[in-house]
Amino acid sequence: MKTLIKIFVLPAILFMAVSTEITAQNKRSSATKKTEKTVATKKTTTLSNKRIPSARVTYKKPTRKVVSVRSIPNRKTVKHKGQTYYYANNKFYSHSRGRFIVIAPKVGFRINVLPEHYRRVRFNSHIYFNVDGTFFIEVGDEYEVVEPEIGTIVYELPDDYEKVTIDNLTYYEYGNILYEKIQVDGTRAYEVVGIIDME
Repeated sequence: MKTLIKIFVLPAILFMAVSTEITAQNKRSSATKKTEKTVATKKTTTLSNKRIPSARVTYKKPTRKVVSVRSIPNRKTVKHKGQTYYYANNKFYSHSRGRFIVIAPKVGFRINVLPEHYRRVRFNSHIYFNVDGTFFIEVGDEYEVVEPEIGTIVYELPDDYEKVTIDNLTYYEYGNILYEKIQVDGTRAYEVVGIIDME
């Protein structure tokens, strides 16, 4: 009986163990190939360098429409790095030649109270407050303008975003932040893929 077990049963168990291991390796190998293919596809549509020199960016429209007004009622004055900015109607303005020009506030700019229409955006360990394409984080009792992390997703862009091309691929730009149009669970969204470095 012991001889029969040695001759027939042990080799059968050994054969089953080896074939199970080979099947498991094949499944892992095919799963790895699928993952690599997905990542490779993603890499071809996103920027290789996340900080893009402005010289590489081509705007679809040769000139940007500048929105300006002569006066702003009920405006608040905000000082930042020696410059004066104004806030009213949920927009930020600078003042030049007797006109108030709509601007996106620069990184480091701080305000005490967020506009009412902000949207909370969570990404990784950060909570951003998105106000018309400008990202703030809470710092003490103030809100500071920051650059969002690459990969941050929003579901709408400000009305005055611009289409740009970089290496023959189309992106969307607002406030020097580059977005790529994506789908999230069947819904159109925009992912932060880069920041334009102004030269």
